[in-house]
Parts: sequence; structure tokens; C-alpha cells
Amino acid sequence: MLFIGVVCFGLWLLLDAPSLQHSAETSPIGTRRTVSMDVVGPVASLSRTLGLDNVVGWTDEAFGRSPGGGPSLAVPIHRVKPKPLPTTSGTTTPTNLPLLNYHPTPAAPLRVLIVGDSVGLDLGQPLVNALGAFGDVTTYLDGRIDTGLTRPDYFNWPAELQVDLANQRPQLVVVMIGANDPQGLVTPNGSIRFGQPGWDEAYSTRVSAFIAEANAAGAHVLWVGMPPMQDPGLDAALKHLNGLVQAQVTGTKDGGAAYLSSVPALGDQHHAYAAYLPDSSGAVTNVRTPDGIHVTPAGGARLAAAVVTAMEGQLHIQLVPGIGGTSRRS
Repeated sequence: MLFIGVVCFGLWLLLDAPSLQHSAETSPIGTRRTVSMDVVGPVASLSRTLGLDNVVGWTDEAFGRSPGGGPSLAVPIHRVKPKPLPTTSGTTTPTNLPLLNYHPTPAAPLRVLIVGDSVGLDLGQPLVNALGAFGDVTTYLDGRIDTGLTRPDYFNWPAELQVDLANQRPQLVVVMIGANDPQGLVTPNGSIRFGQPGWDEAYSTRVSAFIAEANAAGAHVLWVGMPPMQDPGLDAALKHLNGLVQAQVTGTKDGGAAYLSSVPALGDQHHAYAAYLPDSSGAVTNVRTPDGIHVTPAGGARLAAAVVTAMEGQLHIQLVPGIGGTSRRS
């Protein structure tokens, strides 16, 4: 009986390995996902080589399910109906992106929207705190853990951004998204595995569209790259993503976007992962969490300071210390 059970389990694993691999790809980044990918990956490759994955595909079609489908990963999020976006005559994108308010005042503050995944949230709250030291900035924070641009079926960031743009009408959008994106990219025509031909182009298109969506609403974009990661595989993948994002930012018209690398703030002298870094006084500070992915509050404060510097240096916004601006988390 034990032998029969082992044989049946092995047959099931061989038949369903591609679906299991897809589930592993779409799970949150972490040790569990890495182990699952390492275990299931070779079996899935063998299943595809032998053509056994077609058996599951035929079964899915017979029962009216999409390949690799299954239950929805998340309950649809219902947001407050957005206020109408301002329109321009005959086009959704302004001919010239409105200039940033280089001299914001308490009476006319600079409106900053901060969006991101869980690593983006590690930056988000410290950045809200940092900008709160200025009397001429109003901040809005919208962070969503386990999200990115590859899985709109799980969480649709372009739709979320549309709501935020309409309701908050920011002049600047600070974006930090990407930690969960080295995985299968879901499209209306199926999924493209990370590293396969077409993945880079599809992801770059989404980054470009995200920036264009903000620009069309009159907002500039400051995209913050992912920091070095402790895991070599994830580190290499996110360096690749950072390169794709930077290329799209560079190609943005009318100065609508700028890119900020987080490596100088969170990397060591060799631009590599560092759990501890010296602060301005020389004291060693813990800047990364034990998972080797996320950023501690102290690390978030370092990165937030770099963002403020970029706002002043790259975007030429003259921020004035004051009583403090206002903030809101959506």
C-alpha cells in the first residue's frame, strides 16, 4: 500500500508540476517560495518535456477552467468612486507636463503620493515622517503588501493609481514597486515566465504605462529602485528589473519621471547587500530585517532622506522647513 501511495503521489506530482510551479511563482517572496521553486521547477520542466502537462490542460478545458487557474487569489477591492480626472481637449495626456511647484508654500503645498509594495511601505512611512518636517508638503501613502506589476489579477496597480490620482491630485508620485515582480507575468493571453523571451518587453511596457498614467493626470514620477538583496538569485533578478525601470524612466518625455537608486543609501562600499551600515555619527545601525529583503525603520529613514535630497536636487523642488505638512494613508 505504501508503494502504491508513493507511485500515485509521484504520478500526480509529475502531471501537475507546472500548475504547482505557477502557484509557487505567484506566492509572496520568501524562503517558502524559494524552496517551492527549487523543488517543483525541475519536475515541471520534465513534465513539459514529456508533454504530460497537456493532460492537466485538457482536464481544465473539459471542466471550463483556465490553465493554471483555480480560485481567485484575492477578493476584489472596492474603492471609493474616484473624482473625475481633469481632461484636456481631445487627448488624455497633456502636451506639456505641468511644472512642479518649485516654491511650495503652506497655503499651496506640494502634494506627494507615495505608492509601493511591502518594501515600498518600508520607505513610505519614514518618507511621510521626513516630509512632515516641511510646512509646504502634503503626503498621501498607499502601500499594498505582496503586490507588483506582474499580477494584475491579484492586485491591479494601474486601477489603484487611477483612484489615487483622481482623489488626491498629486503633483509628484513616488513609486517603489518590484520586490514581488520576478515571477510569471500574467497577460490576457496567458502567463510569461520570468526570464522567458517577451517578459522584459511586457514588464517595461507596464512600467512605461504606469508612468504615463501619472503624467497624464499632471503628476511627475520619482521611481525608487529596489535595494540590494541578501539572496543572490533575488538580488540579480531585482538588479535586472531596476535596469528595465531606469531605461523606461530615461525615455520619458517632458521630464515626467526621474529614477533614484536605493543602492547608495542601503548598499555597502561595494554596492552589495548590507544588514548594518554606519550612520552620520559613525554608529553602526541595523538597516535590513532578518529576511534579507525588507528594510528596517532606520534603513527606511536613510532611504527617505535620499528621496528628499533627490526631490531637491533632481526635481529642483525647494522645500522649506516649517511646522509640518499633512499626511494621509489610503
